[in-house]
Amino acid sequence: MSVYARVSLQTAKDLTSYHYTIDHTPLRIYGYIFLTWQSNNINLTEISGLRVEEIDGLRLVKRLAENMEEMFHKKAQRLVEAAEEAHLQHEEDPNLQYEYFNAVLINEVDEEGNSVELGGEFILQPNDHFNNLSVNLNLSVVQVPTNMYNKDSAIVNGVYWSEALNKVFVDNFERDPSLIWQYFGSAKGFFRQYPGIKWKPDEHGVIAFDCRNRKWYIQAATSPKDVVILVDVSGSMKGLRLTIARQTVSSILDTLGDDDFFNIIAYNEELHYVEPCLNGTLVQADVTNKDFNETGRGSECSQAIMLVTDGAVDTYDAIFAKYNWPERKVRIFPYLIGRESAFAENLKWMACANKGYFTQISTLADVQENVMEYLHVLSRPKVIDREHDTVWTEAYIDSTLTNFRIFVCLQRNRGILLGVVGTDVPVSELLKTIPKYKLGIHGYAFAITNNGYILTHPDLRPLYGDGKKRRKPNYSSVDLSEVEWEDKEDTLRNAMVNRKTGIFSMEVKKSVDKGKRVLILHNDYYYTDIKGTPFSLGVALSRGHGKFFFRGNVTVEEGLHDLEHPDVALADEWTYCNTDEHPEHRYLSQIEAIKLYLSGHEPHLYCDKELIQEVLFDAVVTAPLEAYWTSLVLNKSENSDKGVEIAYLGTRTGLSRINLFVVDFLTAEDREGVFNADHFPLWYKRAAEQVPGTFVYSLPFNTGYGSKFFHHLWLNVSLILAAFSLLPSSHLAAQRTGRTMQVPCDTEYPAFISERTIKENTGNIDCDGCVKSFVIQQIPSSNLFMVVVDNKCDCSMFEPITMDPIEIMYILQFGLCHMPRCDWILINSRHG
Repeated sequence: MSVYARVSLQTAKDLTSYHYTIDHTPLRIYGYIFLTWQSNNINLTEISGLRVEEIDGLRLVKRLAENMEEMFHKKAQRLVEAAEEAHLQHEEDPNLQYEYFNAVLINEVDEEGNSVELGGEFILQPNDHFNNLSVNLNLSVVQVPTNMYNKDSAIVNGVYWSEALNKVFVDNFERDPSLIWQYFGSAKGFFRQYPGIKWKPDEHGVIAFDCRNRKWYIQAATSPKDVVILVDVSGSMKGLRLTIARQTVSSILDTLGDDDFFNIIAYNEELHYVEPCLNGTLVQADVTNKDFNETGRGSECSQAIMLVTDGAVDTYDAIFAKYNWPERKVRIFPYLIGRESAFAENLKWMACANKGYFTQISTLADVQENVMEYLHVLSRPKVIDREHDTVWTEAYIDSTLTNFRIFVCLQRNRGILLGVVGTDVPVSELLKTIPKYKLGIHGYAFAITNNGYILTHPDLRPLYGDGKKRRKPNYSSVDLSEVEWEDKEDTLRNAMVNRKTGIFSMEVKKSVDKGKRVLILHNDYYYTDIKGTPFSLGVALSRGHGKFFFRGNVTVEEGLHDLEHPDVALADEWTYCNTDEHPEHRYLSQIEAIKLYLSGHEPHLYCDKELIQEVLFDAVVTAPLEAYWTSLVLNKSENSDKGVEIAYLGTRTGLSRINLFVVDFLTAEDREGVFNADHFPLWYKRAAEQVPGTFVYSLPFNTGYGSKFFHHLWLNVSLILAAFSLLPSSHLAAQRTGRTMQVPCDTEYPAFISERTIKENTGNIDCDGCVKSFVIQQIPSSNLFMVVVDNKCDCSMFEPITMDPIEIMYILQFGLCHMPRCDWILINSRHG
């Protein structure tokens, strides 16, 4: 629990005395908060109804994994059932004529102003949920690849029966407004997308998109693959044939994902590896390795040889009999390059004898469509076994949203792939399943893929911080070892990649305030796999207050009474009650939802019972502060507390109390300090890491005319109870009109004072041959140090000091002002 307020910066001497004056303010708050306990020396263990509990990290991470598994499973399941049922009811009609909304042609007109065929009027309206794109929430659209005929019989039949998905798309979105895009990618090549949106060709009038060669489609349709590509480089493979062969190899590589492994071997009279360092191995098909770098083991699942050649003079049945029969574990996929068919029969025999597929590629335009045929063959085992494997992609950036995709393979009779359905889900929905109040101030949850890539992590920053929202290259393949870099042996990463459950501990450096301050913490990591997904989930809890919380019992009537005070607010993005699941709840605030839930009249409203109990307790315990703050406003005098503009109180459950003493509204900077879904406010974090009972002062980096201080009280069970803070006050600045204001000093004071045990340090400053001495002494009960410097030297030649983070070999503390006869200033400790 933390309290926060705002006042002005005084001169150094005034601020020091003010520090001791206001030291009584939190004590009075302390007494008010625990007025009902009639004691200033409180021991929680002796108070009836209160108890201290340690968080069971392993139990917590397992429960979170179960919640996420359930959430993932529900997202696309209805689409799977609807699509397979609709296809089952449909009978193919080669003469079927059907008009549908083509994503490229909608709202297009001919020279006479009439709608073009497969176009027509399609209402589009901007929608905030879809990044303000113009969409139609009632209909989906169909995209057909440029190299395919829009009215091909197979396309028209597929579009016709898949119209049944429209109703499911709309219903899904009404049930779950967190969904973004919903899809159906057909094995025939067309792509149905909801909500409907207009697609625009590139500058060449082409839309190269084909859902079947997208990573998500291939992952859902096939199992992990080990692929060896054999490329004929004999004398006959030249000119156009060699160009087609190269494009064929490139297209095969495009169908491989991070779960696949491959190698490329060129042959004529002899074999040679395209990359010699990969001799005899398979390499993981990630972004880097497709340029033939690091090696890796195979997936040991589906295995295939892709033979790219312009002919074969033999069937080589003796070799197949020796190495591949009778199990036929390795499938053979010959690609005959060119128009000649003299050796086609030998290649066809190889394919049929080894459970593969033969195709002939005569032109560059044929490459894409023919390469994709092998995927239908590799999908047959999953379809025959009627597997509905759900596939999750890594996180990706869509405009300003970070999302991940969920896809499920569809099947029909005779082992033929029907297609893939899926949906996009914002990562923010994943975060909502994480109870932040249980993780504590510096705790966090994170998830990675089976390849070690981050799905979500507080230190994953996929966009450049230049305000232009530009994506970083390879942002979706950031490895866990790049953010949890203190784990030098990759112990945590490897355990999670191998889908183990366990505990790991290490000391970490945690940056706060946009990298300007560093905290040293000891984290315990708890991890487990998310069943039915390729993800593993981890939870990091900081030792100390991060692993403990206390509970208390209050009546519902008491809690609701104090929760409805006008100064009370709950964290906007925390989920106390799920108001998204049912439309009638979506306009409720969290406090309104809590009241409805506790009334017992709404059985369909799901709420976090444990969190609600704790927030009611916090509301009752902190209620006396409202009366105290009101008394400050009504009883202002010369001797009363001065300079408080804004006072905040925050608790671990996301409850806050805000009192505006002077200002009428919160500034944008103040609003940044409230609780949100993924972090506690900076002032809360900094107060938590200080010695119990101390003040935490903070000078804003962008101005020298204001200061903040936080004061927190700890209970005798090492739990944060309250923090109090002060920020700049304009009315106090006006009272000091005419007094010289402090300005940044241009001198660095090299002294190691970051350790809390160091109370005093001395040193010398060499100002171009003139040496002046200084003394740095810690001010009790605060993070401040007083610097006293003799003024016999002029150090004005030094460059101005900035507060931008820099890499340094030793710790420097920065001065703030010059005063006559001696320079004495207040500076912040590096611990916050």
